[in-house]
Amino acid sequence: MTELSPRERARAATEQDIRRHARTLLVEHGSDAVTLRAIARELGITAPALYRYYASREDLLRQLCDDICADLSEELSTAFDPSSQDFLDRTFAVCRRFRAWALAHPKEFALVFATPKDLARQPDRFAGVFLSIVAPMMSENPNAEEKVKAPVDLPDLSVQQKSLADAFSHEGIDMPPEAMDAEAVYFLMRWWVRLYGHIALEVFGRFPFDLFHADQLFDAALHELAAESGLT
Repeated sequence: MTELSPRERARAATEQDIRRHARTLLVEHGSDAVTLRAIARELGITAPALYRYYASREDLLRQLCDDICADLSEELSTAFDPSSQDFLDRTFAVCRRFRAWALAHPKEFALVFATPKDLARQPDRFAGVFLSIVAPMMSENPNAEEKVKAPVDLPDLSVQQKSLADAFSHEGIDMPPEAMDAEAVYFLMRWWVRLYGHIALEVFGRFPFDLFHADQLFDAALHELAAESGLT
């Protein structure tokens, strides 16, 4: 490995300082507070000087998204035990950890999962963890013949099938062809919509009434979805 020069080390340290201050502003005040001017003020430098590190505020926010996804990936990986014999138990564990992380990091969750897609033009690191979670459910489902069927009035899912296969391939996940049918695509979309929808409503306080025992409600939703998907 080539050793960095003193100038390169100084640049890397400054870049880390910029991202650390940006993350603090995000957590404490939300994404609107993350501006190059505010960060420059914290660092004691001029705002134009930051353009040597990031081309724009959007460029910095994209990097923050990557940093947050890397942290989230590590968090979820600690809950995902590939040695567990019961893939449903380990899937539930990751889903619960995702919810716990989102509730503890609402501003980071909002930036990554409630921001227009063009902010992060490159696939984020969370994609790999999510696909590694659903891959066992799609390929190891002991009740595959009972898997929920895609509604007949849905449009052709062949394009989505190819896109999903490409995503698994990009992450180095080997999926058997029989696990990549139209029902598999619908299966994945169904799980993600229900999981993300429930968590987003809870994080943003958008339930139409006061929510009590939310953890029990979330667990009930997981078990219900598993049963509907032929996993139990």
